[in-house]
Amino acid sequence: MIQVNRRNSFSRIITLCAAFLLAFSSSLFAQIDAATGDADAGKALFKTQCAACHKLYKKATGPALYDVVQRYDEDYEWLGKWIRNSQALVKAGDARAVKVYEENGGQVMNPFPALTDADISNILAYTNTEKPEPIDPCIANPESCKGGGGGGGDGVSNEIILSILGLVLLLLVAVLFIVNNTLKKFAEAQGIEVEEKEGRKPIWKAFVENQFLVLVSVIFLLLGSAYFAYGWMSQVGVDQGYAPVQPIHYSHRIHAGDNEIDCKYCHSSARVSKHSGIPSLNVCMNCHKSISEVADATQAEGKSEYGVNYNDEIKKLYDAVGWDEATQSYTGETKPVEWVRIHNLPDFAYFNHSQHVSVAGVECQKCHGPVEEMEIMEQHSPLTMGWCINCHRDTNVKVEGNAYYEKIHEQLSKKYGVDKLTAAQMGGLECGKCHY
Repeated sequence: MIQVNRRNSFSRIITLCAAFLLAFSSSLFAQIDAATGDADAGKALFKTQCAACHKLYKKATGPALYDVVQRYDEDYEWLGKWIRNSQALVKAGDARAVKVYEENGGQVMNPFPALTDADISNILAYTNTEKPEPIDPCIANPESCKGGGGGGGDGVSNEIILSILGLVLLLLVAVLFIVNNTLKKFAEAQGIEVEEKEGRKPIWKAFVENQFLVLVSVIFLLLGSAYFAYGWMSQVGVDQGYAPVQPIHYSHRIHAGDNEIDCKYCHSSARVSKHSGIPSLNVCMNCHKSISEVADATQAEGKSEYGVNYNDEIKKLYDAVGWDEATQSYTGETKPVEWVRIHNLPDFAYFNHSQHVSVAGVECQKCHGPVEEMEIMEQHSPLTMGWCINCHRDTNVKVEGNAYYEKIHEQLSKKYGVDKLTAAQMGGLECGKCHY
């Protein structure tokens, strides 16, 4: 048994030594070369390591990196040293490093000592990728451009259908008028006279003289008018479906849907305040400092499906906050954005976002609908008192992890004889909760 263990240990040592020599030789003889790099692998590395400060074809925090290999005369050894530790070259007095450092305003580039020669080769191979031609939405999706509208297709518009129906109605009226005149003239030509029965009253006169019919008709008209008047007045201030055009187009479908940004990242005050608040433009710039253009496919979709140029909307944002793309700095000249409010409760109604979001754990979609699917934000729910009351009647209170709720839940459960209490049973129907 001892000999077997010794042999096993010896074989392990041999294996480890071979692996070490192989790794040492690969690192010794490997060379950085964009020609041998994998551009696809480099793209993934670029997004994780470089994209926070660099873009391929446009200046960001750092310079554009397209054709960086050619700009530095394919000096792969220097590029490798710069990428791994640029400040070491600057402090050593390397003329090229000092020049690059000064040209970029003395901005310090993060060191990447963990990148292997193969990784750097892959990244440099990706930087040689030619800029693709922009996608024309009418070429990519010809059906969307038919009829001169975005997404209109070949369907006949409602205006055309209504015009045809109106024309048909006018023709019918004209035909009836012509037929009536023709028959009257025919009767006169033939000497035909229509005799009226003696003592026959006109129908309106007979109706007026019948007091019972008049009374019933008046009551019916009053009740009908009251019903329709109440229905109309009950919709005053109910703006369900309201979707105003904003000064800067913002797609919740892209941000909350495709990019899965949490609602409370932008509307952070919803956790702790009565109001959810309109996010400041600085929140937008947390991402859009680095994102000045959307992907070509997204841009084409915006133009063909929604008639929106997303890149132009980003430029509106830059103009409002005073962001200079060329210098990657703020100019100090800002412009207010006059957002159009969508959800607006009456002043006599009290609603606290933090109470619902943080305490009750209500999801944003419960009231605001499938926001992640909305290209243009709209008011999804009616936000009427009846709608709120029905929610309080149907929603159980979450008592987990809340000692106060556990105590009152125990007392009220015995009172109502139920295991779960709704918000209504916890006082959610009291007038003073929302009106005071």
